[in-house]
Formats: sequence, structure tokens, C-alpha cells
Amino acid sequence: MLAATLIFGAATFSPAALAVFVVTTGATLLLGHSVGFHRRMIHGSFDCPLWLERTLSWFGTLVGMSGPFWMIRAHDLRDWAQRQSDCHDYLAHRRPMLVDAVWQMHGRLELERPPAFDLARIGRDPVHRFLERTWMLQQLPVAAVLWLMGGCGFVIWGVCARVSISVIGHWFVGHLAHRRAPQTWQVIDAGVQAHDVPWAAIPTMGEAWHNNHHAYPGSAKIGLYPGQSDWGYRFIQLLERLGLAWNVRKPEGMTMRHTQLETAR
Repeated sequence: MLAATLIFGAATFSPAALAVFVVTTGATLLLGHSVGFHRRMIHGSFDCPLWLERTLSWFGTLVGMSGPFWMIRAHDLRDWAQRQSDCHDYLAHRRPMLVDAVWQMHGRLELERPPAFDLARIGRDPVHRFLERTWMLQQLPVAAVLWLMGGCGFVIWGVCARVSISVIGHWFVGHLAHRRAPQTWQVIDAGVQAHDVPWAAIPTMGEAWHNNHHAYPGSAKIGLYPGQSDWGYRFIQLLERLGLAWNVRKPEGMTMRHTQLETAR
């Protein structure tokens, strides 16, 4: 994807292709990665109809990092490891930026005794299982539609450039969010603390308020304070008004979590 973008991106660029890139990237990151995979399927921060969960899962798969099962397991492994007092550098993003980039985007950590995670209902769902098996192939119908709409330029910018920036951006913001940046909270006894990355709040749909997320990981609302943009939560609010989301969790209802936090020094 990145090679195709670098080789053909300039030659196929147009204002229309740029618009396709912006719209498809925003849609997959908002509907799929932020709301579907992260807030719904990983943390269960709201409930919704099964058809909507499956649709959001498809958008998440289109981001281009993996299918739903790998995303859940990778997130849960990292979350488990960062709560330990001694977290592996791979899972803590402790190494220098270039080393971490190679590790995260081109490597895989194999544990001798990994923790077991039960995917439960999601793991048995036939649509999620299909998306997990075919996650790379899911780009093909999108590419076909874009080809019919605008030819090669739409495919390069709507698929190749979109997937490239989403994968690289996910690593880059994740790396910064575990290094050194603003903090409001610290999780007591956790080996790795998170930081907010304010400039990335809009392109990540609110996910960049990572310190808030570590403080209240089950909350559908991640931008907790005035001025903290959180388009993911705004979309969930829209679903709630339409009757398509319920049991939406927020920090004020997570009273037990307060005892595990302290103000950042």
C-alpha cells in the first residue's frame, strides 16, 4: 500500500482524489476503528443492534490493520501488559522511535505463556469470523467501486494512501501517547502510564486523549474536559438519539475506577 502510494500518488493526484482520501479515511477511522472496534467490541462501552455492530466491524476491517479478532487480542494483550509492574519494551513503546516503528509495524511479540482471552459471543459470530479470515480481501470491493467512480486515482488515494496513513498514524500516535506529553491522571501500580496527544484529537476521532482512556478505559466518552474534541463520542450520542445505542458508559458511572487513580505529578 505504501509503495503504491509513493510510486503513483503524485501522478494520480487530483482534488477529487484528495476528497475521496479524506472522506474514506475519516469514515473508516470514525465508524470502524474508534466506535466499532475500540469502544464497542473491545471495551463494550455501549450496546447496539447486532446488524450495526457487524457494520461497524466491517468499517474497522477496512482501516487495514487486521480483522476484528486480532485487534481485540492485540489491544487486550497490550492493556494487560501495561498494567503489570514490569512491561516488555515492545508493549510499552519504550524504545526509540525508529526501533519502535520497525517493531510495531513489521514485527510480532511471541510470549511463552501469553494470557488467555475469551472472545465469547463475538468470537462465535459468523460475520466477524468471515471478516477475520478475509480482512485483506475486504479492500477489493471498495477498490472496485472507487475504480468505477474515478479510475486509478481514486483507488490509489481511497485505498492505498488511506491504509498507509491509517497504519502509520496508528503507530505514531500510539508511540507518542506512551512517551512524554500532558497527563491528568496516573493509574496506581500500573507499569506504563499514558499521555494525551492534543494535536491528534481530531484525526483520531478522540482516541488521542489516551491519558483519559487509561483512567476510564470502559468509557464511551474519551474527551472528558472542555475543548477536548471527541467525534467518536459525538457519533455514539447520535446513535443514542436515534435509538441505536444504549447503556452508554461514562466516567461518572464508573465509581469503582476512581479508587485506582491519582492525580498526575
